[in-house]
Amino acid sequence: MTDNTNKAGPDADVVDEALEAEVAENAVPEQAEPDPLDVLKAENADLRDKFLRLAAEMDNLRRRTEREVKDAKAYSVSGFARDMLAVSDNLRRALETIPAELKANADAAITGVIEGVDMTERSMLSALERHGIRKIDAEGEKFDPNFHQAMFEIPNTAVPNNTVVQVVQAGFTIGDRVLRPAMVGVAKGGPKGDVPAGAEPGTSSVNEKDA
Repeated sequence: MTDNTNKAGPDADVVDEALEAEVAENAVPEQAEPDPLDVLKAENADLRDKFLRLAAEMDNLRRRTEREVKDAKAYSVSGFARDMLAVSDNLRRALETIPAELKANADAAITGVIEGVDMTERSMLSALERHGIRKIDAEGEKFDPNFHQAMFEIPNTAVPNNTVVQVVQAGFTIGDRVLRPAMVGVAKGGPKGDVPAGAEPGTSSVNEKDA
């Protein structure tokens, strides 16, 4: 028998089948082409998501810018307002140092000076109020560390405990912020009232904010 004859027969068929199986196993399956419509839908969904995100970011930026501009307009005069309050305080101190007897018996010239100082103080406070700077009404109110700074305690059983019974220095707000807390004396020894957190004499939780 020749070599060609030896390669024929059942064994040859087995070898061929094994080779075909190996080729089939190692063959890379053909990938189906993606549907163009599905591709367009996916791209459209991605673009829509990016657009919505960008629109939301722009809206947030617009709101933040509007708020910052509004705050800048409202609170940009905070430093100047504090300086003007110091001037107003000095005018009030000047009036309070004049004895009542002197006011009652003063001649026309002195009376004119006193009235002029008083009118100047009131005019200054009115001008500040037109710009959103308002005096804090503290006397008779319950002590609030957000608006008041307790300087001392005064024994007083006629009013509830922690009631403001004396204002040492007036406080002011600008917009919805505290420009300067009111320095006050609070009652001690009266009926127990609600005590706000941090409401200890000599302390205040007021956080004055600048623009």
